[in-house]
Amino acid sequence: MEVILFDLDGTLLPMEQEVFIKTYFSLLCKKLAPFGYEPDSLIKALWLGTSKMVQNDGRMSNKDVFWHCFSSVFGERVFSDMPIIDSFYENEFNQASSVCHKNPQVHKLIKKLKDAGYVLFLATNPVFPRVATLSRMRWAGLEESDFIGITTYENSFFCKPCLKYYEQILERLGVGASDCLMVGNDTSEDMVARNLGMDVFLLTDFLINLSGEDISNYPNGGFADLEGYIFR
Repeated sequence: MEVILFDLDGTLLPMEQEVFIKTYFSLLCKKLAPFGYEPDSLIKALWLGTSKMVQNDGRMSNKDVFWHCFSSVFGERVFSDMPIIDSFYENEFNQASSVCHKNPQVHKLIKKLKDAGYVLFLATNPVFPRVATLSRMRWAGLEESDFIGITTYENSFFCKPCLKYYEQILERLGVGASDCLMVGNDTSEDMVARNLGMDVFLLTDFLINLSGEDISNYPNGGFADLEGYIFR
């Protein structure tokens, strides 16, 4: 193993996903309401756009897929309103950090891995803009320089759990699946990387297991267990 891929939300950034999404959507609705975006319609459009990104077939970036969908709901005016939404992610979005946590073990482990010569890549599901991803990294006590690369909706053409998402990362890094370890908290989105031949580790602190899988199928545990697994 030479490369370690990390998920972000619920993995490096401790959070209860439902609480975070509710807070995030509430902040965005508050920001956009004065500009004529009715909250219920906005939330439906956000979910629809996210769904379309997850279904992306690779012909467009996730960003283009989202904005094509979003504009089909609200019209072409959304493109002139993009600076408002950019401003949201640079400012108000950071208030959502209040429902996330910082795990001191995260920074220590990332530093130890870098010192040991591992190549680290942030494989967070690319449904967010780059600016929002960088913000969530900072909430976790991390910097972009901690990783050789990150996935955002601007630079990605697929989403988890599509295997092509992981294949695109492998191609980008020029490595084989057997050279990689994927670390995440979602049995469906993260552990699917095993199907390509990657090693996997399931972090269970904020476990997402919607399919009710037997998690003993995967190496699993908390950060101390992960460290022990890597340096075994």
